[in-house]
Amino acid sequence: MTSRSICPVARSGVFSSRFAIRAKSLKLAGMTNRPPVALALDRLHLPYRLFTHPGPIHSLEQAALERAHALARGHLPDQVVRSIVFRVGKDDFVMVLIAGDRQVAWPMLRKHLGQSRLTMATEAEVKAATGYERGAVAPFGLPRPMRILVDNSVFIHAEISLGSGVRGTTVIMQSADLRQALGEVEVSSFGESA
Repeated sequence: MTSRSICPVARSGVFSSRFAIRAKSLKLAGMTNRPPVALALDRLHLPYRLFTHPGPIHSLEQAALERAHALARGHLPDQVVRSIVFRVGKDDFVMVLIAGDRQVAWPMLRKHLGQSRLTMATEAEVKAATGYERGAVAPFGLPRPMRILVDNSVFIHAEISLGSGVRGTTVIMQSADLRQALGEVEVSSFGESA
């Protein structure tokens, strides 16, 4: 584990001087502050770690492998939580959280939402609805409330990773803490094996 890649954050959300040095070395896309999702988790006093990939991410498998290497233990593709935004109406969106190795089952999602028609949000719609670029989306720090649906697969592993609000940087946390942070969301089966 290198200090440049993994940064533990205290439950209190207060930086130690040691962490401040590490945060500086993260080079979070030119940011002087932590990613928006980290700030939201700090407000909830939940523990997490930040991980910055050494370069662009081209696949789910690559992301999991780089995280596993930095953690010095396994991190599988199904531990990477994808946050997928769907348009259900004009300026009306829903986010589905699903384990990385699964696909959203459109018929299940349509049935759950009571919608005969829905589409994945475009890149511009994702940015407008969440404030984040694709690849960095998470259910925290959103500019306005959004309905969040969570596939059961998200909570299978004790440790998961999800978007931080900044491309190339991820939040690694316990799935129990994610569940607590999400509060009252709809958890069901929305996916199928890829």
